[in-house]
Amino acid sequence: MHRQRYDDWSLPKGKLHAHEHPLAAAVREVAEETGIHGQPQLRLPSTRYRRDGQQKVVDYWSMRTLSAARFSPNSEVDRLRWVSPEVASRTVTYPHDASVLRYFASLPRVTAVIALVRHALAGKRGTWSGPDSARPLDRAGRVQARALAPLLAQAAPELILSASARRCTQTIEPLAARLDLPIEVDSAFDEPKPGQDPADVAAEAAARLADLAVASGSIAICSQGKVIPPALARLSGLGSAKAWATPKGTGWLLAFAGTHLAGADRLTV
Repeated sequence: MHRQRYDDWSLPKGKLHAHEHPLAAAVREVAEETGIHGQPQLRLPSTRYRRDGQQKVVDYWSMRTLSAARFSPNSEVDRLRWVSPEVASRTVTYPHDASVLRYFASLPRVTAVIALVRHALAGKRGTWSGPDSARPLDRAGRVQARALAPLLAQAAPELILSASARRCTQTIEPLAARLDLPIEVDSAFDEPKPGQDPADVAAEAAARLADLAVASGSIAICSQGKVIPPALARLSGLGSAKAWATPKGTGWLLAFAGTHLAGADRLTV
């Protein structure tokens, strides 16, 4: 886009609102400056530079166009151009923008996005007298679930799945209400039951994620802490389960190229 204030060609970007997640800000800024509503896919390299004596840091994501309004020149942007990444990297004014474009051009084409989260806070297992599968979110967990909903909605899921535990379905309920979608229970994302081999459970969850990535374009899933790290370690082939530790009420934006996990971006509210 061309900004008349600076007379430069650059990528869409802008400042965060108070308490705004960078991913949500990226989607909002692209829409405000170009009229394009995008679905975030892969986190791209951040850029750092100085302007007017201040250090600037910009986080980027690749996105897929979901809808596009007719562009009207405004006070920030007076022209847009759609060109190939190769042409764009030669057109942008700043070398740091060109480096982002070159990195993007090297990536595989993303075919599916899965937002995978661990259930929110649900008290302590030892203080709950009923079946553990029926343990509900506590007050802090309900706050986490409400905060997660607008962030997960950025991925524009068309399907919402949950492990069978009550705390999992409750975590994803605010998102389901926001998007007016049903929650489908999928036991492939349940943590191991007594007598089950945790490695087998992780393998099943990893295989299910890969299958879903081929079958659907965008999905939100709520699972459990004994499933997510080993499943992602197995799916990625990178690092131990410890590298994929997922605190309660957080998760990952997973980008797939076919069944291949092309990238994982941590989601934290």
